[in-house]
Amino acid sequence: MTHLAASLYAAIPAHPFNDLAGWIEQVAVLPVLYRAGLMQWSELSFGWTLVAVYGVTQMILAYAVCVPLERRYPIERWATAKPVVTDVFYTFLARVGILPVMTFVIFYAAQVQLDGFLADRGYVPPMLETMIPVLFGHPIVTFVLYALILDFTDYWRHRLSHRFGVWYALHAVHHAQRQMTFWSDDRNHFMDEIVSFIWFMVVGLLIGIPPLQFPLLILMLRFVESFSHANIRLSFGRFGERLLVSPKFHRAHHALLGAGQDSCNYGAVFPFWDMMFRTADFTRDFGPTGDHTAPEAMASGGYLAQQWSGITQVARSLRG
Repeated sequence: MTHLAASLYAAIPAHPFNDLAGWIEQVAVLPVLYRAGLMQWSELSFGWTLVAVYGVTQMILAYAVCVPLERRYPIERWATAKPVVTDVFYTFLARVGILPVMTFVIFYAAQVQLDGFLADRGYVPPMLETMIPVLFGHPIVTFVLYALILDFTDYWRHRLSHRFGVWYALHAVHHAQRQMTFWSDDRNHFMDEIVSFIWFMVVGLLIGIPPLQFPLLILMLRFVESFSHANIRLSFGRFGERLLVSPKFHRAHHALLGAGQDSCNYGAVFPFWDMMFRTADFTRDFGPTGDHTAPEAMASGGYLAQQWSGITQVARSLRG
């Protein structure tokens, strides 16, 4: 077992996920790293594997919750669900492939570099607890605050992605889906994912989120986002709609817009920010989704076709 793996085992309460991640690391991850000559990453292999296990678990949980509801209370029924298959690939790539690497390995390396840089110059590395001392000894409250801060900053990231044409050319991959399901949350252009990760990473570094908590926070928030994208005719009611983003609330954001209508409901998990900045709309019904300005390849093409379509749209946007 690596030094980091041992420290993570000590830091995290024992549970089956730890044992499973440790077994996968030993029989699959470390041998691959050894054969590829990448054993310098072995110190991080347990953390990456553990986050990947959480990602798979989250996918299974989302499937178990959303599929029965989508079948029982669908907003739409389609003759073919072929475009959804590509969204499944996006989800697997994000939750098991790219997400663990980016949100653990890269974030961990960035935090080590930042902390070392600040310590060498006599500065204390940033921590939310040092900014708000009352949080010391209250890890659950601190974790919730991390989630609120990340969601608040994600509101502005999302809203800005609709404000700038070049950025929206990438984000349009997400909005082009006309058969929106809980799989659609991770349907994003890879360049848009990089922007999002950098955005979250900077915020995480500024408030000192621990490296292992960072990917867990992202996965937790994305579980709610998966549910809000689901093809479920569901509202949380007058008060519930204002506490947590529901399928009805978020579908209004994805809905095809009529003449004179503006986009709304940018919040990913909490609708507070839309209410605070007057972008909330609780009146729209379960309308069709998609983006009529997006190329057909972006709506119904495979993964590579959608990615290439995003790049060509960026090029067109830059040419004006």
